[in-house]
Amino acid sequence: METVTTIRPRALVRASGGPRYAVALAVDALGTGLLRPFLLLYGVMVLRLSAPATGIAMTAGIVVGLVCMPAVGRWLDRGARSTVVAASMLVRALGVALLLATPAGHVWPFAAAALLLGIGNQAWPAAHAALVATVAHGRERDTALAAGRALRNAGLGVGALLATACLAGGATALRAMAVATGIAYLTAAALAWSVRLRARPAVDPEGDAAAGPAPRMRGLLAANVVYVFCLNVPEIALPLVLVTQLHASPVWPAAVFVANTVLVVTLQLPVTVLLSRFPRRNVLALAGVLLAVSYLGFLAATSLRGGWGAPAVAAVSVVCTLGEIVYAGSATALVTALAPAHTLGRVLARFELSTGFGLAVSPAVITALAPHGPTALWGGLAGATLLSASAVAAEKDGNAHLCRR
Repeated sequence: METVTTIRPRALVRASGGPRYAVALAVDALGTGLLRPFLLLYGVMVLRLSAPATGIAMTAGIVVGLVCMPAVGRWLDRGARSTVVAASMLVRALGVALLLATPAGHVWPFAAAALLLGIGNQAWPAAHAALVATVAHGRERDTALAAGRALRNAGLGVGALLATACLAGGATALRAMAVATGIAYLTAAALAWSVRLRARPAVDPEGDAAAGPAPRMRGLLAANVVYVFCLNVPEIALPLVLVTQLHASPVWPAAVFVANTVLVVTLQLPVTVLLSRFPRRNVLALAGVLLAVSYLGFLAATSLRGGWGAPAVAAVSVVCTLGEIVYAGSATALVTALAPAHTLGRVLARFELSTGFGLAVSPAVITALAPHGPTALWGGLAGATLLSASAVAAEKDGNAHLCRR
């Protein structure tokens, strides 16, 4: 069984696409952190749209953006790599330009800008994973994917902190952040395109059918929809519970979010390396168990009285973040290991479809369950996640030997 026991920075940079590509990732993440968390505020404060109209436009952009994924998968399977990554960044730059050109009170141009941003945000993960899978192999690829996620979270965190510090400037500051985001996307697109990485389309001489069909992965894809809820727990579920149910200070959800970001940045890579000695599928099932345990911990924490609820929720959030780290370090790695080379793009596109769908529906599910009490919210999430972990562990695949390597 192949394992990674040490972290060698130079080798890691090469496995992640090279120095220019690493800089492109950092610049792209910094720009995203400046605007994406505050896009709703931009619609309300700068464009003077109603909050419901702004939210609907943003949600529609995310959902409709998923439609582009099959085309992205086919493009990747023709051998494109850095070009697709650069295109995903350029599409977002166009979205920011349209956002800046939108007159106050006009919702449709804002919706079009949200759509372009949604397309870029949906296409980027699959394109990035395909690029890394072309440069690195085996457990080195898993480590490179983990390093990319840590770098991206660091950039997002720094961008969000800078944006938060500038919010006192009101609408003018939000416009300035949008301009900075557009410049960052254009710079990142140029850097990614300059890498000029392609893969030879891995097609068997007798055709795709002879090379083998793409794995169905129905259990894995269905489980991923539930797993991905963990990404919205720090941003949606915990603020909702802490502020509206436990009546805690807004400082608590902010502290939980900052702690989540710091833990992901510092632990994503070493945890992925540590778990490389185990089969990827088992690690992904373990992530589901950790997440379910954390959800049950939140259920217990919310029942505490005397001011202990908020500190207990913050403590349990560490377990939830560990589950998120284990999930993020194994899910995409498992998919890239399962996918035959000639269908890598399409398989990654299907996986990102399930991720995007989970991210799109999770806010609605969380906010619908929360009014029915902690048992409905946390008990429901725990049960669904345990079922998903069981489905991941039980599913069989034709490339099982790849998952153990």
